[in-house]
Amino acid sequence: MDAKTLWGNVAVTAVIMGICTVVAQIFFHYSSNSTSVAIIYVLAVMFVARYTAGYVPGIVASVFGVIFVNYVFTYPYMNFDLSITGYPVIVVGMMVVSGITSATTTRFKKQSQILNEREKLLIEAEKEAMRANLLRAVSHDLRTPLTSIIGLSSTYLASKEQASPVKCRETMSAICDEANWLLNMVENLLSVTRIRVGDTRVSTSPEPLEEVVSEAVQRLHKRLTGVKVRVRVPDELLMVPMDAMLIEQVIINLLENAVYYSGVDDEIELFVEKGDKEVIFHIRDHGKGIAPERLKTIFDGAGAESNSSGDFHKGMGIGLTICKTIVGAHNGTIRAVNQEQGAEFIFTLPLGEDKIDGE
Repeated sequence: MDAKTLWGNVAVTAVIMGICTVVAQIFFHYSSNSTSVAIIYVLAVMFVARYTAGYVPGIVASVFGVIFVNYVFTYPYMNFDLSITGYPVIVVGMMVVSGITSATTTRFKKQSQILNEREKLLIEAEKEAMRANLLRAVSHDLRTPLTSIIGLSSTYLASKEQASPVKCRETMSAICDEANWLLNMVENLLSVTRIRVGDTRVSTSPEPLEEVVSEAVQRLHKRLTGVKVRVRVPDELLMVPMDAMLIEQVIINLLENAVYYSGVDDEIELFVEKGDKEVIFHIRDHGKGIAPERLKTIFDGAGAESNSSGDFHKGMGIGLTICKTIVGAHNGTIRAVNQEQGAEFIFTLPLGEDKIDGE
């Protein structure tokens, strides 16, 4: 045991036993019952064992309690007298009870520490898995559009003299699309940096649900004009604890995923419902759905699959992995399911205490 822990044990033991003695003195003044005083010291031993390290402080407190009960609270007062009938039994009993209490409390405290350490290890393992998934998704989803931009640019430079204006515009339009997709990926990564380093939680504040959803849809329309989204939110004003920018990014990612992977141009549904302790977001398309074997791993940065136009660069990997990271940081859940026609992404956010304003 180092010196800091030793002196800490001494200080805690002295303070607790001092407070116990004052309480016992007050109690004894009014009741003159030394048996009840002994119980007070047993409780003091329990507190000493709880707030110190090791078994020794509890045992020392036990001995101190037995001596003090005899010296201060047993007649003749301020004298040791072990000749009182039955007192040796009381001394032995108090020592045994105090010792068992100290040992039990200390053992429970050590078990609690072991459980806390295991929980920390599990959290660290989860963080490592999260980082690995993000890195795997980044390696694919950022490298592929860059490769495409380089290839299209090289083709344009090599053939711009012979290419028609229409072909040139098509090439530049493709480069612009790839650059916008790359910008979207960078925005996703910047969103994750809002989560505190070394933690998996975010700073939240009550935000009006309807405004957050509306802002997300407006940002989507600025990026993808012509996309049809039908929005439905509860009539009541819901104040949901969240980081608004991060949740907007989640909604945008899921809506874009529906645009690129549904395989149809039908209207996308975005609706929110209120549960007892959470709000539930639904993003549903009416396209081809998700391959059943991918449903369990779709948020783990598995990479891209081709969409209906044959483009491989618009991978779901990083976007959905970041969605999972952000929702998890809000202590929510996210999952994907197939409906009779199309796919549906569902994520939840806890309501917290500031659930409703204006009910």
